[in-house]
Amino acid sequence: MPMKKKVCCLPISSKSERSDQDSKALMGMGACHVAARMAASVGLFKDPVAPVFEPALDVPNGGVLFALPALLAMGLLKTTGRFFTLPKGYYGLDSLFLLLAFMALSRLRSIESLRYCAPGEWGKLLGLDRVPEVRTLRQKIRLLASNESPERWSAQLCKAWMEAAPEQAGTLYIDGHVRVYNGHQTKLPRHYVARQKLCLRASGDLLSSRALWI
Repeated sequence: MPMKKKVCCLPISSKSERSDQDSKALMGMGACHVAARMAASVGLFKDPVAPVFEPALDVPNGGVLFALPALLAMGLLKTTGRFFTLPKGYYGLDSLFLLLAFMALSRLRSIESLRYCAPGEWGKLLGLDRVPEVRTLRQKIRLLASNESPERWSAQLCKAWMEAAPEQAGTLYIDGHVRVYNGHQTKLPRHYVARQKLCLRASGDLLSSRALWI
């Protein structure tokens, strides 16, 4: 007789169900983990709350999770503990860095843009009940950027990337932005305009991005 496989069916929440649950949270919109938040507020947690992912439908911007392996492979979280520290609390370094990376991938141009997003839905991307408020996120970023840690962390990432691809180290890439001038008050030098395939009077801004030598 063929063997029957046991399948564990976990409840899958919909967006409307989560929105209703988040609106009824006792500690604010989406703050459903009351016990964990209370314990973190009085310093009972030595480590931040560990993320827990649950099945969910219709999570906005859920596609950013496909980029998670690439972010980890590029070393986003590999050395954060060496350069950054945060006071004990509910949110840890990994959650904050992933949140900022996901915001960039979702094309949120500023932290203020997070005010207009559902905090509980963004929390699902991090395995948490909700993301921090904008004011809290600003405070934590200010703590992380209060010294030279961002520069040292960035230098370490650049070094690791160049060691992984030494044939690309030491290259200089120059990009130019050309703005065509149609007036008659001055005679600007001619620049090549790629979209028109002509040399026209224009102003040009050169932007360069350099890779340091190892």
